[in-house]
Amino acid sequence: MFNIYCTNDKLNGESKLSMNLISREELKQKLDRGDKFKLVNALGEWAFNAKHIPGSINISKIEDAKKILNPDDDIVIYCSNEACIASIIGYQLLTRMGYKNVRRYAGGIEDLEEAEYPLDGSIVS
Repeated sequence: MFNIYCTNDKLNGESKLSMNLISREELKQKLDRGDKFKLVNALGEWAFNAKHIPGSINISKIEDAKKILNPDDDIVIYCSNEACIASIIGYQLLTRMGYKNVRRYAGGIEDLEEAEYPLDGSIVS
């Protein structure tokens, strides 16, 4: 078993998995300004089709990431909520493969939905 922490220090001598995060407010500002970045939904295709952040692309396989993403792209990866591991695993794989500008939006779809931001998908009313 291993623990995942989103900070850069140690807890009781145990190394933590560090991660660059982006807040809801910062993500919303990037979207509103029309910043050039890749917003990556790390969930499976059916979940993406059901509900996703407008403007995002679905990448649930590392082979697809290699085809769609450039190592120098500004990338924000997300999934359903803070406890969802898809974006954690995706973040780690991308950074280990040399992608330099990756951040995780930990709150994911659930966080934006709670803030009443618009979402796209087949189950969005």
